[in-house]
Amino acid sequence: MSDDHVFDFQRQARIGLAEAVLCAGKTPAQIDAIIATAMGNEKRLLLTRLADEVARQLDAPMDYDPLSRTGIVGEADPPAGPAAVAVVTAGTSDLPVAREAVRTLGFYGRAVTEISDVGVAGLWRLLAREEDLRRHACVIAVAGMEGALFSVVAGLVPGLVIAVPTSTGYGVARGGETALHAALTSCAPGVVAVNIDNGYGAASAALRFLAARDR
Repeated sequence: MSDDHVFDFQRQARIGLAEAVLCAGKTPAQIDAIIATAMGNEKRLLLTRLADEVARQLDAPMDYDPLSRTGIVGEADPPAGPAAVAVVTAGTSDLPVAREAVRTLGFYGRAVTEISDVGVAGLWRLLAREEDLRRHACVIAVAGMEGALFSVVAGLVPGLVIAVPTSTGYGVARGGETALHAALTSCAPGVVAVNIDNGYGAASAALRFLAARDR
């Protein structure tokens, strides 16, 4: 194992979530070394924030998705059973963050329902999917701008709602801070919020919730 990285191979046994690799700030050589360590220990690996130009320089074969900037080394678990999680976006610009959540859930074999471009500027789009959303134990809502989607979704569905503010928006949207504040001050009870653009974190929260529910 390189001095540059020390893997926590017991993390999944301990908390149910394996260590993922944040690739931002790492060189291709460092990422290749990390992948080699995981493969040498017969571990699958989820890589996040992996830029396309860096992914093209890596030696290891992987399933790479440029939209979410995620890579999966090794075979992902096949989805089992109906989708317990829905990932909903306010707009198409929120898809990269939403897809990071979807890919993370898929890495753990969780089926996902994706619902895109149903922001409250055209409220009928969301209301048309209300019954579908209510069938899910957890809804991950992904939105920038003013973040109104979080409260509206949480006012419609009985399951856990995880708000993911995104950096989408102009001016006083402040790179997602306005949407984050909207999530934190939501009038809908029980909304859980993660950090700006953190699709991985939202999926991890959903995975913890589902694991506790299924025990």
